[in-house]
Amino acid sequence: MGQFIFVPILFFAIVILISSFFVVKQQTAAIIERFGKFQSIRHSGLQLKIPLIDKVAGKLSLKIQQLDVIVETKTLDDVFVRLKVSVQYRVLSQKVYDAFYKLDYPHEQITSYVFDVVRAEVPKMKLDDVFVKKDDIALAVKAELNDAMLEYGFDIIKTLVTDIDPDAQVKAAMNRINAAEREKTAAQYEGDAARILIVEKAKAEAESKRLQGQGIADQRREIARGLEESVDVLNRVGINSQEASALIVVTQHYDTLQSIGQETNSNLILLPNSPQAGSQMLNDMVASFTASNQIGEAMKAAKNKKKDNE
Repeated sequence: MGQFIFVPILFFAIVILISSFFVVKQQTAAIIERFGKFQSIRHSGLQLKIPLIDKVAGKLSLKIQQLDVIVETKTLDDVFVRLKVSVQYRVLSQKVYDAFYKLDYPHEQITSYVFDVVRAEVPKMKLDDVFVKKDDIALAVKAELNDAMLEYGFDIIKTLVTDIDPDAQVKAAMNRINAAEREKTAAQYEGDAARILIVEKAKAEAESKRLQGQGIADQRREIARGLEESVDVLNRVGINSQEASALIVVTQHYDTLQSIGQETNSNLILLPNSPQAGSQMLNDMVASFTASNQIGEAMKAAKNKKKDNE
């Protein structure tokens, strides 16, 4: 009978002994209460408490934690915008008592301060300024939280404005404005390119015409020099200048006919095409030059006579 009573007692004693030990993880603090009253704070490692008297009231992580808060507010230019504010914080190891006993819901407390600061700062800015000055908003939130939460044992490491989301219609309008601005810039560049192309093309054409004219002038100069040399050669063999000119015209006439005949698909027709026509052309040219000279001499004489009368 006594043996049967001893076994439960031994079992109960073992359970009590085992319950006296507990483990606290790294970067964690455990709060020990004795009969509902704060007793001590235990840190990482194997810890001992009095069974049935002491209990682990709770544990707080000492790691850096992050709380994301979504705030919807209105800007100075009456645009509703949603901001995502990420708050990185941790519990100070030397203020675990304050963090555990002074605040029941630290997340709600931090969220309230974030709402208060964001809704005080953003309505002072236009939408474009919200994007540009998001770091200023984050710094204002951090400063306010540090002042308020340090008393409760929370250290605010950093606050970040990680997202700014205007109303869908506002975003669509902003995209249209941006697209129109880019199209305007592209049109300006295309216009400049077309203008440069036209100017360069005109310059090329002008240079081409200049070179073409220079080539024609050189060609005519060489033809004249060749004709002069041909006349000199013919004069040396007893042929006078008029006969030499007629001979050269006839020779060039036949050379032209020969060139036309070599082109199988030529549509060129030489009119008139008889040798007498070449001589007649030469006579007409000589008569024209003679008449021009006579007119020039007459005009010169009239001009001199007028000058003498004056």
